[in-house]
Amino acid sequence: MADLYHPDAAAIRLVDVLAALGHPVRLEIIHALAGGEERFCGEILPAAPKSSLTHHWRALREAGVINQRRVGRKFYLTLRRADLDTRFPGLLDLAFAEPARGDAPE
Repeated sequence: MADLYHPDAAAIRLVDVLAALGHPVRLEIIHALAGGEERFCGEILPAAPKSSLTHHWRALREAGVINQRRVGRKFYLTLRRADLDTRFPGLLDLAFAEPARGDAPE
């Protein structure tokens, strides 16, 4: 299997991060990773279709928002908080202030 692409911290571009965070499902994913612990991808949004989530993991990973590592057939995700805070101070705090899809007031 091919290695997963993760941009170097210095190569993370604001336009890519904003595009990745602009989707409600991806915003929900980063809310789930906000605690900083590594999580198995299947536990983050278990009701969502796997094919759809694969697309979202890739968008977040290639934008530099998450780190994804493979262990056998499973993938584990962590938020690249330190890299993003260094490149764009306060950006994640703003993203976390925005309610995730399931948290939005009605």
